[in-house]
Amino acid sequence: MIAYVKGELILVSEEGVVVETGGLGYDIKMPLSSLSNLPRIGSTITVYTYLYVREDNIGLFGFLTKEDLSIFKLLITVNGIGPKGALGILSSITPDDLRFAVLSEDVKTIAKAPGIGTKTAGKLILELKDKLKLSDAFEERLSKNIEGGLTPRGEGNILYEVRREAIEALTALGYSAAEAAKTVGAVEIKEDMTVEDVLKLSLKNISF
Repeated sequence: MIAYVKGELILVSEEGVVVETGGLGYDIKMPLSSLSNLPRIGSTITVYTYLYVREDNIGLFGFLTKEDLSIFKLLITVNGIGPKGALGILSSITPDDLRFAVLSEDVKTIAKAPGIGTKTAGKLILELKDKLKLSDAFEERLSKNIEGGLTPRGEGNILYEVRREAIEALTALGYSAAEAAKTVGAVEIKEDMTVEDVLKLSLKNISF
């Protein structure tokens, strides 16, 4: 198995890249989300890969982070979703957004991915919701906020913390992670709102 390919970026196409290392050029299929974050041609890059082997199909699929690769591996375990379907999903939804969509049972967001209808999106949620952790989704979102320049006191980070604490409070009350994420996600959180404000609105929604 090829864990990763590190070498010179030779070619970028709509479907993926060619990375040269050791005198060999590796044709690697990648999602659009990864392609849009590539460095310039000639740069040295590391692509985390998955070698898909079937009797009639062999393909090397790659991602810029281990996080993307791990989500890809989960997606292809879902019945009816192959490597191309998984790439299509990750081209439309980032891994952390996909986690939140699954945990909040947001069928509409997942169904927007090319080739993924409502039925398949529902199946994906059913099969993955017990394999994804809410804490991982928060940690990944926070790390990306920091990388993107949001400080711990930044507005985006404060709203993130309020949402996180509200969901954690609901799970502590006995609600499932999926139900908590879905309920809090339906609340429009404003800058001046506290965790208590969000909880009140969330519990009100649950009561209905």
